[in-house]
Amino acid sequence: MSCLGFLVSSFMAIAIIHRAFGQPGDQISGWEDGRATFYGDIHGNETMYGACGYGNLFEQGYGLETAALSTALFNDGAACGACFQLICVHSKWCRPAAGTIRITATNFCPPSSTSPTPWCNPPQKHFDLSQYMFLKFAIYQGGVVPVKFRRVRCHKQGGMKFQMNGNPYWILVLVYNVGGAGEVSNVKVRGSNTGWIQMQRNWGQNWLTGPGLVGQRLSFQVTASDGRTVESDNIVPPTWAFGQTFEGHNF
Repeated sequence: MSCLGFLVSSFMAIAIIHRAFGQPGDQISGWEDGRATFYGDIHGNETMYGACGYGNLFEQGYGLETAALSTALFNDGAACGACFQLICVHSKWCRPAAGTIRITATNFCPPSSTSPTPWCNPPQKHFDLSQYMFLKFAIYQGGVVPVKFRRVRCHKQGGMKFQMNGNPYWILVLVYNVGGAGEVSNVKVRGSNTGWIQMQRNWGQNWLTGPGLVGQRLSFQVTASDGRTVESDNIVPPTWAFGQTFEGHNF
């Protein structure tokens, strides 16, 4: 083989590895053993909304590349927004040479005391995928397959989003489209007439604070589970209204 042919083959091999396993430094954790099933139809209608507080996953940029996590992984909603890489292993139902898939945690797979197949019961580490993603690496008829999985960094388009919900007595902010670690561990808000105010996780990635911020220009400070913090100053104008969404900086 010529030197040129060797170089071309090497670059092609590197590209295949990157597609399958991500860029160097992309991983957050090492490989672990788990299991995967799927829920909903191929269009993913049943995967919308859910326990993380997200709404229409297509409009919010998550699409069908999503999963509901078992109790052992969900961490009471703290894992919402985390990204994972999965590969189907050790099963005749794995698609040959399918490689890995990447998903974002957007829902909770609850435990069951009555199901004959309680895949999501503790301490099992389980992913209930959208059907679309399950079929990327496994055969429909298999239904459930063993997997290897690991946490990876999230690559999102555009800035972090802040959806303003609530009423004049309390404000509930949904934080989504988070890059980097994906998991939000802390949020603070600052009005044009206040200092930084600590928000509290209400459920999923919905963060709560009290009254007094209506009519003020708002800034947000978001800390991810890896300790990194990003500040988005004055991104919400004083004329903001409930139901609106604003874009800030991302990791």
